[in-house]
Amino acid sequence: MLVASLTVDPAFRIAAVDPRLYGSFVEHMGRCVYTGIYEPDHPTADAAGFRRDVADLVRGLGVPVLRYPGGNFVSGYDWEDGIGPRDQRPTRLDLAWRSIETNQVGIDEFAAWSRGVGSAPMMALNLGTRGVDAARALLEYCNHPGGTYWSDLRRSNGSADPHGIKLWCLGNELDGPWQIGHKTAREYAQLAAETAKAMRRVDPSIELAAGGSSHSRMPTLGTWEATVLEETYDLVDYISIHTYYEQRGADRDSFLASGVNLDRFIEAAVATCDHARAVGRHRKRIHVSVDEWNVWYQSKFAGEGSLDWEQAPRLIEDTYSIVDAVVVGSLLISLLRHADRVKIACLAQLVNVIAPIRTEPGGPAWRQSIYHPFALTSRYARGTVLRVEPTGPTHETSWLGEVPTLDATAVIDEEAGAVVLFAVNRHQHQPLSVDVDLRACRGLAVGEHVAMYDEDPDATNSAARPDRAVPAGWRTSRSPTGTRAWCSRRCPGT
Repeated sequence: MLVASLTVDPAFRIAAVDPRLYGSFVEHMGRCVYTGIYEPDHPTADAAGFRRDVADLVRGLGVPVLRYPGGNFVSGYDWEDGIGPRDQRPTRLDLAWRSIETNQVGIDEFAAWSRGVGSAPMMALNLGTRGVDAARALLEYCNHPGGTYWSDLRRSNGSADPHGIKLWCLGNELDGPWQIGHKTAREYAQLAAETAKAMRRVDPSIELAAGGSSHSRMPTLGTWEATVLEETYDLVDYISIHTYYEQRGADRDSFLASGVNLDRFIEAAVATCDHARAVGRHRKRIHVSVDEWNVWYQSKFAGEGSLDWEQAPRLIEDTYSIVDAVVVGSLLISLLRHADRVKIACLAQLVNVIAPIRTEPGGPAWRQSIYHPFALTSRYARGTVLRVEPTGPTHETSWLGEVPTLDATAVIDEEAGAVVLFAVNRHQHQPLSVDVDLRACRGLAVGEHVAMYDEDPDATNSAARPDRAVPAGWRTSRSPTGTRAWCSRRCPGT
């Protein structure tokens, strides 16, 4: 058996966890909205048409923010299409995903629904086909109390109180040539700066995220962020990055080590932010928003050009395995490890489209395997992240080189008197024993050990077997002193 070790000491602190690290993402894409969260004819539908069974599962995830309404969708979206009487809303062509958008759900419905599931919108703006004017009008519609054209229109549409949306994304992936309204870094930076200026005049209390690199392989990585921050540094609070991972061919070792790539991507973004801070003689620090991340088997998607025009098509509905859940657990550890600079993250997406929750129209909703590591982390990783500095075996991967076999972090919740260890065994074939030094943690009782593993690493959940791939939990008297541990038992495991 492989053996690794780490030390948990309350003095070795990284940062407090921002609860928004456990955000998710609702895009008007595929069946995420229609027959996902919203299905008026479903047996569980509420008076507003939203599925209660899905809402219950969303509450179980504990997501405090939900990025909306896109994604690629937002770069061609006119937000005004989604307000007012539903029977008067236009049906449009969504060019991003070659879908027919009915606009039956818009900002008023989504804001109310997100409050009902204990969340709040992280609103994305169309800086692809639109810009400053549409952005400041939407902000006035959402946040101004009344007495103006847009705020009074919101009130007449049934929302007397402001939505009070505090978190806004200045466009989406405009560094990508696939994006509607794709721009150079300078073009985007100048538009983002002017949009931010106008929005802060409407509501100075908002937080703004400027768009960074769409993935770590972008040829403009680093130079894009540097140019954007040159124009926007004093106007924004975050730079956003997006990242997705998949197993390529038989290379499962590299896939299980995806967190190493996320670590490097975050550290590159932070380095660029700090370089811009030094060059511009700025005082504040820009933080990172990883507002799209997940496992996504993009190699199975033939591209937007392969799609026919449909309403709510079955699009990118990946089915996730035990291995995928282990990778998601490791990516969560990476986010926690950088809690000093990563303040927001959004698992993309929430329902059906590369999602932890799946549904059938008129039928059941169920948890995918990746639901469980996310829900456990969201529930238990509340407090302050500790630097644990694991030592132990390493192994080679073809993509990332030599990687640690153990991936781990710990969180202390002093209010609850709890220390929680999160750990992943990245090895495909060998069990990993972890020796934890807890001498600095006094007065703790033996706790709970919850693990995600299976003899069949490709096991998945389905409508027929919704509990095939679930965590195993048991009390243990052999564990070192602690309250709860979520760690490896089999290989691979989380």
